[in-house]
Amino acid sequence: MSTGHNVMSREAAWELLTQYTKSESLLRHALAVEASMRAYARRFGQDEERWGITGLLHDFDYERWPDPPDHPLKGAAILEELGYPEDVIYAIKSHADYLNLERRDLMSKTLYAVDEMSGFVMAVALVRPNKSIHEVEVKSVKKKMKDKAFAKGVHRDQLVNSAAELGVDLDDHIQMVIDALRTIAPALGLDGLGSGVDTGAAS
Repeated sequence: MSTGHNVMSREAAWELLTQYTKSESLLRHALAVEASMRAYARRFGQDEERWGITGLLHDFDYERWPDPPDHPLKGAAILEELGYPEDVIYAIKSHADYLNLERRDLMSKTLYAVDEMSGFVMAVALVRPNKSIHEVEVKSVKKKMKDKAFAKGVHRDQLVNSAAELGVDLDDHIQMVIDALRTIAPALGLDGLGSGVDTGAAS
């Protein structure tokens, strides 16, 4: 694939993301999922850059085309045109439940598991007194999972089942995501110091 090398740079992925996504909350979500994907790539001995880019771009088309099946199929078509690898595109497509695609590899399963969990952990951090990810613990996340009124859009079954599908213990999974988000707390505005600034700098 002639264009495979240059598109698979973090800079190119960030440029693509910010071209289609202006919402700060969506950019933060992309950065959070990227960080979680990178952490799992290191744990599983996989290609950290490839996994990180997959996380960064999983929702890049969402702001422009939020309705299924436009998201993620419109984005997948753009990625294909740009020369992104098939496994990256497949993982991004398979994170959408309504497409009913089998998550057939480790990268797909990981993206599915960290996507909602990253969002949920961020939501937990935002209700801490200092809005700090450093104040979030596994037990506080699990307590909020039991609170049906909290982050109602997040399906609890998905949080639990996706970790099981990945073959990781739920507590371990939550801790992995918390630790990953702590590494980019300032960019997420979750360091307890202020609003944070999103940047394209590699985490």
